[in-house]
Amino acid sequence: MRENPLRDPARVTIEDYRWFIANPGIFVWKEGGRIVGFSAADPRDGSIWALFMDRAFERRGFAGRLFKRACAALEAAGCERVWLTTSSGTRAEKFYLEAGWKVAGVEGDQLVFEKYSCRIPATGSP
Repeated sequence: MRENPLRDPARVTIEDYRWFIANPGIFVWKEGGRIVGFSAADPRDGSIWALFMDRAFERRGFAGRLFKRACAALEAAGCERVWLTTSSGTRAEKFYLEAGWKVAGVEGDQLVFEKYSCRIPATGSP
């Protein structure tokens, strides 16, 4: 990934991993037997917790499909408001705006996007 790297890996705990493994909402994209992208939706708070692709697999629509799966998981969980954060000036920011998401605020250096229905267009990927 080129944008939005996790600056502090300690922020993601073993408990976070365990929760996502045990609960619905994490999706992976595999090519050639290896994981090249993933998304994670957290129905506890309605967030898209992660959406990342290996650089070699960008711009093929895979991230868009992972994003749709994450959104569907939140909708299935009954989340009316879904949200995520991303850095300003990134391809991800453009993708979310084109998908109809709105900037609801700023947390530190991150834009907070939200949507009350997270359906996205058929094309595009962050």
